[in-house]
Amino acid sequence: MNFGFDLTTILTGVLIFFARIIDVSMGTLRTISIVQGRTRISFFLGFVEVSMWLVVISTVIQKITQKPILGLFYALGFSTGNVIGIILERRLAYGQSVLRIFSPQEGPKMATMLREAGYPVTIFQGEGGSGPVSMLYLACARKDLKGILSKIKEIQPDTFYTVDLAGSVSKVYRPFSDTQSRWKSILKIK
Repeated sequence: MNFGFDLTTILTGVLIFFARIIDVSMGTLRTISIVQGRTRISFFLGFVEVSMWLVVISTVIQKITQKPILGLFYALGFSTGNVIGIILERRLAYGQSVLRIFSPQEGPKMATMLREAGYPVTIFQGEGGSGPVSMLYLACARKDLKGILSKIKEIQPDTFYTVDLAGSVSKVYRPFSDTQSRWKSILKIK
C-alpha cells in the first residue's frame, strides 16, 4: 500500500494541516464570540470557518483511501488549531472579569491604589480562617487583569484572589485605554 509519501501528497498534507489550524482556531474564537453575544463577528468567523472546512474535508475524503497520510495531517492540524485558538483567545482577552481580592492587612491600601488608577472598587469586611480580612470586588476588562494583579502584588506579593468571567456587566471602566473593541479596530466595524 502506498501511504502517500510523494511530494505532491506531502504538500497537500501541509496545506491541509495549516488550513485546519486556521479553521479550528476560528472555531474557538467564534465560540467565544457567541458566548459573549458578538453576533457579527460570530457570523463572519462561522462563514469563513465552515467554508475552509468544506474545502479541506472534501479533499481528504476523496484521497484518504489512496493516501492515508492525509488523515494524519488532518488530525494534527485539528489538534494544533485547538491549541493556537486557545492561545489567540488568551491574547485577545475579550470580555470582562470579576476580580475578588482577599487581604488581611492591605485591603484599604489596595482599594485606594486601584481607585487612583481609575478602577471602581468595592471593599467589604469579612472573617477569614485567621481573622478579619478585606475583600475587594472589581469588574474589569480581561485585558486589564494582568496589570491590575501586578499592581496588587506590589503591595502584597502573596495576595489571595479569585477571577471569574462576567457574563454581563452594566459598565466596565477602562481608565487608560481606548473605548473601541479590538475586533472593531481590526475589522473596522462600527
